[in-house]
Amino acid sequence: MNHTPDPTPAARATVAADAVPLASGWLRWLPGLHVLLHYRRDWLTKDLVAGLALSAMLVPVGMGYAEAAGVPAIHGLYATIIPLLVYALLGPSRVMVLGPDSTLAAVIASLILPLAGGSVERAVALAAVLALLSGGFLLLIGFARLGVMADLFSKPIRLGFFNAIALTVIISQIPKLLGFSATANGSVERVIVMAQGFMDGRGNPAALIVGLACLAIILGLRRWRPNWPGVLVAVVLATMVSAWFDLAETQGLDVIGEVPPGLPVLTLPFADVTLADLRVLAPGAAIIALLAFANTSVLSRALAARSGQRVNPDQEMLALGGANLATALMQGFPISSSNSRTPVAVAAGARTQLASIVSALVIALLLVLAPTLVKDMPQAALGAVVITACISFADWPGMFALLKQRRIEFMLAVASFLGVVFFGVIEGIAGAIALSLLVMVWNAWHPYYTVLVRVHGRKGYHDATRHPEGSRVPGLVLFRWDAQLFFANADLFREALLLAIDEAPTPIQVVIVAADAVNDIDVTAADMLAELDHELEARGIDLQFAGLKGHVRDLIMRYGLSPRFDRDHFHPTVGNAVNVYRQQYEVDWKDWDER
Repeated sequence: MNHTPDPTPAARATVAADAVPLASGWLRWLPGLHVLLHYRRDWLTKDLVAGLALSAMLVPVGMGYAEAAGVPAIHGLYATIIPLLVYALLGPSRVMVLGPDSTLAAVIASLILPLAGGSVERAVALAAVLALLSGGFLLLIGFARLGVMADLFSKPIRLGFFNAIALTVIISQIPKLLGFSATANGSVERVIVMAQGFMDGRGNPAALIVGLACLAIILGLRRWRPNWPGVLVAVVLATMVSAWFDLAETQGLDVIGEVPPGLPVLTLPFADVTLADLRVLAPGAAIIALLAFANTSVLSRALAARSGQRVNPDQEMLALGGANLATALMQGFPISSSNSRTPVAVAAGARTQLASIVSALVIALLLVLAPTLVKDMPQAALGAVVITACISFADWPGMFALLKQRRIEFMLAVASFLGVVFFGVIEGIAGAIALSLLVMVWNAWHPYYTVLVRVHGRKGYHDATRHPEGSRVPGLVLFRWDAQLFFANADLFREALLLAIDEAPTPIQVVIVAADAVNDIDVTAADMLAELDHELEARGIDLQFAGLKGHVRDLIMRYGLSPRFDRDHFHPTVGNAVNVYRQQYEVDWKDWDER
């Protein structure tokens, strides 16, 4: 988990200076508008500069991610303008930037391209419907406060997923660098097709040179000049070279070409979408909503902690859902928060969402007044932009670190990775979540348990397997159970406790269950306890509990076990239970602190 340091005194002073009154009434639902209504003149210059700097990055990135998602590049700009404006009104974060996201691109492409059948128009419509469905799920999360669903994406699953997405998207973009298309159903088949095409001489040298040069510029500036806009520099240079030497005509370089001038128009995307399409898209939209929720929540909390402000997570989801609904109606596709463009706005000095509004207006003016500026932009350059984005969010060291930390977690990450690469995004994620739930059930089914002993010179009672030198109280077994008791592990509890009794070095009179970790007992487990107590009673052994929570004791009583377990069978702590036992049975044993 990322740790965000507390704000410095200077940062806290800036937060105090930027503070606005708390919203009340209907403005609570429009926090961005509330901030703009309390706008301060000294913020204007910084927001304008930040908006201009941000727009220079949003254009190539949005177009590149649109291509990766399987729709024409122009729709990446549509999916950039609309979310920026919607979030500026609805969003609780002062500097969050929304737009097309590289981690969602492969999910979108895997869902819409098989259904599109090669039709660009149908791909656009399906992408818009996917955004509409994703927006609906996000609104549901916000209104119903269902953010807990994002916990299904554990760290191993996220690591495997993001690394698989990075590899999948990189493989899908390599043909742009090679200068030819490689249509295939999966990543493995695409690699084979690319290799065959390259060996057959289908590659375009100009595309390869432009793509590799853009990669070198972006990665080089990221390493040695991190404050420079590497993406902008690379794409502008590539576009200028393409236009100056007319590489599209002379070398056959694939470029963006003419883009439709003007702003996106309101469109209902359901015309060519069938009920069968919706059944395929709905599960994917739920996955997209959860991914967008997880990414946005983490980024929002980090920004809020760094600035000393508070952000309502439910309002964050409502804003994100509203932005997806709006972009769906304006020829866009699913969007999320941006971990790469938000820091650009922060570094440029953005104070409010006016910076995002400025960026949206700049891109809108580009579409209206100068759409031909991007017609010579090489597809290889956009491919390089997407590839470098994937390199930045892939985390191979983190994935392999799991191998040292916990192998089962590493196996979950590998399962998520292989599932996405070989079977598809939705299938891979669903399989990894299913495995994660199975591991959770297995851990509850086979929890940790041990016998407790007294260790010389140390307070309390400790695990006998870790302290074999510890001493036991004669005639007493202290048995610790580290989980709830329910139908799946009830028999294991009984067998483990009886084994502890049989392996005790002296005849046993009392068994005390250290039950601090037992937070629930179901009916099946309660029946097992009654049978176990009857069996132990026949052997002259009394079953007692220490540290059992009040509500769990109430459950035992509610199950009708009060005749077997009265108040004398429950002790507040293990130490108290041992003292009571020693008083009742007059055990000839002295603790280390009594000697």
